[in-house]
Amino acid sequence: MKTTTLARTGLMLGAALGALVAAGAASACTTKIGAVLPTSVDWGKPIAATAQFAVDQVNEAGGVNGCQIEMVLRDTQVDPKVGVDAAKALVDLDGVRVLLGAVSSGVSMPILTSVTLPAGVMQMSCCSSSTAFTQLAAEGKTEGLWFRTFATSGVQAAMGAKVAADQGYKSVAIFYKNDDWGQDIGKLVAADLEALGIEVTGSVALNDGQPSYRAEVTEALQGQPEAIYLALYPKEGIAAVREWLSLGGTQNMIVANSLKSDEFAENVGLQFLGNTLGTDTASPRAESADAFVTRYTERFESAPTGPGLANSYDATMIALLAMQAAGEGASGAEIAAQVGRVTNPEGTPISADGAGFAAAVEVLSSGGDVFYQGATGNVQFDENGDVSAPAVIWSFTEEGITEQEYISLDEVNAFMASLK
Repeated sequence: MKTTTLARTGLMLGAALGALVAAGAASACTTKIGAVLPTSVDWGKPIAATAQFAVDQVNEAGGVNGCQIEMVLRDTQVDPKVGVDAAKALVDLDGVRVLLGAVSSGVSMPILTSVTLPAGVMQMSCCSSSTAFTQLAAEGKTEGLWFRTFATSGVQAAMGAKVAADQGYKSVAIFYKNDDWGQDIGKLVAADLEALGIEVTGSVALNDGQPSYRAEVTEALQGQPEAIYLALYPKEGIAAVREWLSLGGTQNMIVANSLKSDEFAENVGLQFLGNTLGTDTASPRAESADAFVTRYTERFESAPTGPGLANSYDATMIALLAMQAAGEGASGAEIAAQVGRVTNPEGTPISADGAGFAAAVEVLSSGGDVFYQGATGNVQFDENGDVSAPAVIWSFTEEGITEQEYISLDEVNAFMASLK
């Protein structure tokens, strides 16, 4: 018995020393990745913090290819020019081969076309949904360097139309942000509403930075819609809705996930949002998604209710797994080529945490593939770098942002098919 106990103690000490040696080796080198995210806005900060959470877990597991990961974060301010400048600095000065971001499609697109593609850097976005990326990829113009963990605008547009039909609205006016994302979703939701026999009384674009949106709101009011659909970000959304309500517009509102924001609710006022329903993509009702909620809540002492949080976590983890699979010193193209290996349904399932990453290292080092079980479920990309997702309908309440209805992926796909 004594000999066995001593043997076990020796093994434990050996394992501990091995872990210390590994940690020391990991800390001896650092690999940078870039992140361009809107940290100057309230809903952008948690997205960035969630990406860092994933990085921290990987570093605690020993890092990528034996090196600790440093996520160099730059603020886009939801501004295309600022975003492009930030991305250029990360690529040219910091030498990153992987770029996380951006959030808005209107920022992600110019970064992709003018920075990451020319530099051969893999770009993984958590939250850009414009179908323009799908078209670009289908034409072979993204060179396999573009991925996103957020479903296309088509899902939210269809769900917005579904909400209007379920509420019995006969007419809807659309406000959309005048950028790639807003133009895309505005066009899609208009088509979906009309496919359901709902009149679109007007479709009005809003530009950034205007001192007032009274002229645009007055234009939309002329059609006397029963409800309005808002594909806006909080800054212009707050201003436009205040103008709308002050001029007597309806409180029946349908909003995209970009307005899933405490800032929007607080500045408009909950008393005016009782008839507001929002849409968002959702994580499937899967064990991996539930596990993420538990870990996130333990880390941040609140549930991940904001937009894009699970997507940000998965974008970061998958990018780091692909870096591990590609090996030390791999180019952006070589890293991008490994995304399929770490999201392979035929591979070994791994959890979305440090333990899962450590397990993936072992499988990948022996030449195997892994199947990442993420915060948004079992992530799989199609040939255009797109993913599919379920959806939720949510509302603003005294208790915060509250889910009202969950719509499974099969139900989403069936409803979208019915609109064609």
